[in-house]
Amino acid sequence: MPDRPSPDTVRAYTAAQPSPLVAATGIVLDTSGRILVLTTSCKEDLELPGGTVEGTETPEEGLARELKEELDLSLPVGRLLAVDSRPSGALARSLVVHVHLVGPLRPEEAASLSFPDGEISAARWLRPDEACAALPARIAPRLRAALAALHTGSLAHLVDGVPQPGSPAGLDPADRSALEHAGALGAAGHRASRPKATTSASVLFTDAGGRILLVRPAYGNTRCWQLPGGGIDSDLGETPRGAARREVREEIGLDLAPGRLLAVDWSHKPGRLARVRFLYDGGVLDAPALARVRVDPAELLAWRTATPGELRDLVKPSLRRRIKAALTVRDTGRGPLELHAGRRVEGDGDGDGEG
Repeated sequence: MPDRPSPDTVRAYTAAQPSPLVAATGIVLDTSGRILVLTTSCKEDLELPGGTVEGTETPEEGLARELKEELDLSLPVGRLLAVDSRPSGALARSLVVHVHLVGPLRPEEAASLSFPDGEISAARWLRPDEACAALPARIAPRLRAALAALHTGSLAHLVDGVPQPGSPAGLDPADRSALEHAGALGAAGHRASRPKATTSASVLFTDAGGRILLVRPAYGNTRCWQLPGGGIDSDLGETPRGAARREVREEIGLDLAPGRLLAVDWSHKPGRLARVRFLYDGGVLDAPALARVRVDPAELLAWRTATPGELRDLVKPSLRRRIKAALTVRDTGRGPLELHAGRRVEGDGDGDGEG
């Protein structure tokens, strides 16, 4: 039996093998959603932050080093948005680029950027459309695909900047549909490229006077009030009804089985995930039940009740429409309703009871 090669021998063999260059790029955002674009001292074209990975670095380590060297920026490198494989060209080496999210930078962090190694001569913040228009053709498609991955919570698989069939993000919706209808996607590619949706469940509670129970979140848009509820842990096998009960228990400390389904609301913005919301009837809470309400400070800042007339100044228009529709269903005993962004869908029967 031959001797097992020593670790040094294996290391030397591995180091001598041909391999692609590896680079890491950062999509650095500020709190307004603008993108950091750089002018360098050695290239005419604009660039995104980042560079070639060196030695034994991981792409994350290489990007962190480049951010520190180029911009004196020390921030955690965020999630992977895209991987772009570029065939060998003038350098006779193929290139694999990892694109990561960085930030968003707070205003004071953005104001403190400097150029210690002299490689960067200027930096500016551009809106996404401006950045895509300003960057060279070899970089702009990569940025567009990475932003699509950011907005859909997914990952883009690119070759020379072109999203591949089956890429979970970055593939033009019309191209995806055409590939599907032509039977050009295998089962794995079909599952990966199908549009995704986020799902949530909430509960409508009122008090004896018809006032609606609202909660103020400690995250996201803390200015707007919401109904008790949250995301459905479908990957754990949770149902919408189960999620509604869990969220109410976690947020306001009441362990109550939700009543009947009042409405299902579907909404969508271009370039974003669709959202499907299930709204359940929580019934009327009497004074002792309201006295037991306890908010989880990790999730909520406060709770209150509000009349339907007060909703305009407290909640987003789509939620106000959703609540109004749900109250109508509860009062009439009809439904549940099919809603789009809180608006009743034309053709919804609204006469079949609970269905």
